Amino acid sequence: MKTREEALQYGLTFPDTYQEAPFHDANWQLIRYKGNKKAFLWTYEKDGHVNLNLKAEPMRALFWRKVYPAVQPGYHQNKEHWNTVVLDGSIPEEDIRRMIAESYDLISDSPAKRIYEAVKKIPYGKVATYAQIAELAGDRKMARAVGNALHKNPAPGIIPCHRVLNAGGECSGSFAFGGAGAQEELLKKEGVQVVNGKVDLQKYQWKKGE
Repeated sequence: MKTREEALQYGLTFPDTYQEAPFHDANWQLIRYKGNKKAFLWTYEKDGHVNLNLKAEPMRALFWRKVYPAVQPGYHQNKEHWNTVVLDGSIPEEDIRRMIAESYDLISDSPAKRIYEAVKKIPYGKVATYAQIAELAGDRKMARAVGNALHKNPAPGIIPCHRVLNAGGECSGSFAFGGAGAQEELLKKEGVQVVNGKVDLQKYQWKKGE
């Protein structure tokens, strides 16, 4: 991703978004979330490159800055919560997309955001089912949405999606972050016993209050 157009087009793929140029300056083009009219993607040209301002959790903001020199403290914004991403060709497109997605999730009240927050609560060495996470996220009927959201997990090291199993306690055959067998290995490292790809939910399922 190197152009403003590519960034704006990707930003508009998220639900309930729209584009705006609020400063009567063509150099500043924003994508906002309709629900609260907050911007999650700012685009502008500076020093010969297109720049994106994106919101991030403070620890996540620091993480991206350490990984890529082209990610810097937010220009003209709160530097604890915003990063400036310089589109100089040094950052893989998938990570730019991930940073945009993280910003959208923080700005919006999306189901994915609620799902990720629920998954973060699963303790080390415990597991939960898709339906259980859906209920914690506000709607037990959206178990399928849980699977979709976890497949797009923007921060596997922070959002422990490997702790989420189906109703039978079965691991995914094609775990999104590492392929077949990766989920089982991650659970075993936490002391969760996995037998023939299944976890004993009676023993390891997370219960409220734990």
